[in-house]
Amino acid sequence: MSSEVRHLVDGGQTYPVVRLSGVLDADSAPAVGEALLDVLAGQPEALVVDVRDLTVGQPEAVVVLRDVAHATADWPGAHLVVCAAGDIAGWHGSGLPIWPSPEEAFTALGRPAPGNFLSIGLQPVVGAARQSRELVTEACARWELPDLAGAACIVVTEMVNNVVAHARTEMTVLLALHGAAMSVAVRDRSPVTPRFTGGPVPVTSYGGRGLLLIDSVASRWGSLAVPGGKVVWAALDEDDPADGAESLPAGEVQTTGMAGHTRG
Repeated sequence: MSSEVRHLVDGGQTYPVVRLSGVLDADSAPAVGEALLDVLAGQPEALVVDVRDLTVGQPEAVVVLRDVAHATADWPGAHLVVCAAGDIAGWHGSGLPIWPSPEEAFTALGRPAPGNFLSIGLQPVVGAARQSRELVTEACARWELPDLAGAACIVVTEMVNNVVAHARTEMTVLLALHGAAMSVAVRDRSPVTPRFTGGPVPVTSYGGRGLLLIDSVASRWGSLAVPGGKVVWAALDEDDPADGAESLPAGEVQTTGMAGHTRG
């Protein structure tokens, strides 16, 4: 008989809390990872994993928490902490900070900064890219990052146009401030992830030349498989302005689109 872990997401706290219960082992660990990734795809500033009602059936299964933290280190880069009671030695394998309760974890994490995050839900229609650029322009003005506006508009245009042309699903654009840098991400409901080798790109490939353009203006970028789809993200650093982005005004973005005909 396979084990099972149940999860409850409490979004009404200072930071979202995922409360886990049941038995954690090799069979149930993948479901735990998916549950955490689903919450992290919403770009929280921090995530508290409450395991006080979770029994460790196999000690090696605890690494699922470490794997999730590693997979999301670049994006969204949320602070992950564990709440455990009793004998917590088994949870050290997660590699995450451990606190006795969510309240103590909140104190350690400090006050949230909701003003550092913006998002908008969009349909895969003509005009979606324009709406995403308007959000980027607003964010760069609010966060006093005018030098990133051009590059960020290029990135979000390519990402959104790719969803419109290929995934053809509803999407969420997520922006975040990280000191003197910002991240741009788009979550859609297609599991097909873009691929990029850095060399010549066939025009029929998923992602196509749009990824070349993103790669040329972003400090780094990647994709994250999440339940029900994926997130494609890019990081932009004001201290290292991307070549070619400065000459493109935020409202006049040159775009090739993520060329190709393979439907996501």
